[in-house]
This record gives sequence, C-alpha cells and structure tokens, in this order.
Amino acid sequence: MVLTPLTGAARFESAMAVRPIARSAHFMVHHLATTKLSTGHNLALTASGAVDDSVNNSVDDRPETSALRLGLVVPKRHARRSVTRTQVKTQIRAGIRRHLDQLVAGDWVVRLRAPLDRKLFPSARSEALAALLHVEIEALLSDAARRARRALVPTAPAKAI
Repeated sequence: MVLTPLTGAARFESAMAVRPIARSAHFMVHHLATTKLSTGHNLALTASGAVDDSVNNSVDDRPETSALRLGLVVPKRHARRSVTRTQVKTQIRAGIRRHLDQLVAGDWVVRLRAPLDRKLFPSARSEALAALLHVEIEALLSDAARRARRALVPTAPAKAI
C-alpha cells in the first residue's frame, strides 16, 4: 500500500466529519474510506454518504491501486514545545508504517486531542514520553485497523418472512 500525505483543507474536513473510528487517552483517529469505481478512479464519500466533489476534483486524483493518505493534527495548545510536537508526529508516522499492511485504503487523520502533561515529562523529548506514545499509538492503530476492516464487510440483508 502506498502512504501519501493528506493535503488540503477539504480533505481534512471530509475525513474529520466522519465519526472517529478509534480513541485513546490522548489521540483520536478518523477514517474516510475510498471506494474504487469501475473507471479505476477513487470515490470518497462524506459522512452523510454523499459524494464529496471537492475531494474528487482535486489535481491529485489519479487512479491508485491502494492509497492511504495520512493527515496529522497536533495542536500547539496540547503540546506546547515544538520538539514534543515533532516527536508525536514522528511516532504516529512510524506506527502507521508498522500497521500499513493492516490498514484499509482511504484518508486517515490522527489527532492529538488531550494535552501532554509537562509535569510528568519535564524534558521535551524524554524517553518516558516516547515510551508512552509508542504504547498508546500501537494500541490505537491496532484498534482502528480492526474496526476499519470490520466496517468494510457488507452486512447480510435481513430475510423477509
């Protein structure tokens, strides 16, 4: 699977409009699946199930076999120091690469949703913070991959009696 960056405000908005697929103490993951059309192009659906033209009419809309676009949201209010924000992003990217074969194609947004306590981690890039991030991101991405695969399985229609 090809890992590419998620760019453009419209793509971020579309992915974040979907209900989060997984949560942890500090992170939240949104996933917007793409559907392959018979023409070979990808079709992105919004949370309401409608086609999102702003996503489909972009310049980067070339047919890809299985593309995973990753967007990261690490706000300054939750990680004040730039070194910490960089470490969080690096850990998320590494986690995504480790789980790449398990993840479903589409747009993925991983968002830091709770502040990292500076009292617990006085150093901006401490080993304790790296260990905490690693464990939390591994559990989060495993859960997200499992839920995304389960969402792809079509449900059987109810039998009429």
